[in-house]
Amino acid sequence: MKLKAALLAAVLTLAPVMTAPPVLAQTAMPDPLDDRSVKRLDKMEKVVRELRSIVFQGRDTGKPVVVQAAETDAQIAALSERLNDLEQTLTKLNGQNEGLTHDLDEARRAGDSQKARADALDQRLAALEKKIADQEAAALAAVPPPPPPPPPAASTDPAQAFKSARQLLLDGDYAAAESAFAGYVEAFPDSAKTPEARYWLGETQFVREAYGDAAGSYLAAVRGWPQTSWAPDAVLKLSRSLVALKKPADACKTLDELARRYPKAPSAITSKAATTRVQAKCAA
Repeated sequence: MKLKAALLAAVLTLAPVMTAPPVLAQTAMPDPLDDRSVKRLDKMEKVVRELRSIVFQGRDTGKPVVVQAAETDAQIAALSERLNDLEQTLTKLNGQNEGLTHDLDEARRAGDSQKARADALDQRLAALEKKIADQEAAALAAVPPPPPPPPPAASTDPAQAFKSARQLLLDGDYAAAESAFAGYVEAFPDSAKTPEARYWLGETQFVREAYGDAAGSYLAAVRGWPQTSWAPDAVLKLSRSLVALKKPADACKTLDELARRYPKAPSAITSKAATTRVQAKCAA
């Protein structure tokens, strides 16, 4: 009995040691699922839940289960319908465009026709205008020019007559001044102012390029080589008139007399005389 009791006590003493699990170090176990697997698992679970819902729906209602079309199929159907609408609209627009193109071609052809007609009318109008202008020119040529106005009545006073003719020249009325100086020379041939009147008469003729008349007036004015302020210019204008009349030899002789008779002529006169020598090709 004592032995049995002793063995029982020993077993009781060792029992906690034998029954207690060994203490092990806690080590984290690696997760066998990666992110991709987790996502796939979640998707499969979602599908299973949807299938269960469909099955339970059929069991609870006793009606056939109608599986709705996926959202993507509905979108494709909507897009297909919109595409059909766009195709029909495009076909309609193409038809309208063809009609507009036809109308535009017709309008362009009509415009070209109108332009051709307008060009033809312009040509006819230009021809008519030219014909009218030619007829007017012929009519004007057939009409004789009006007679020149009668010269103004010569004053009996030589001083007043000379003053009036000089004023006409200053006013730029060369035609009237020419007539007045010609009347003065004719009315007062022996007046002291007659040589100067001949000089101014030559000026009016020189201005209108009547070089033959001007040369005669200048020559009559400087006969006797007067020592006056206008005499050097009269000799110069005489030489220039002779150049215009294509008489260079006479012009050169006149220029020689100008230098000999009027050595103190103004610089403007001598400068123009040098230029005239070049034009007449006078010998140096």
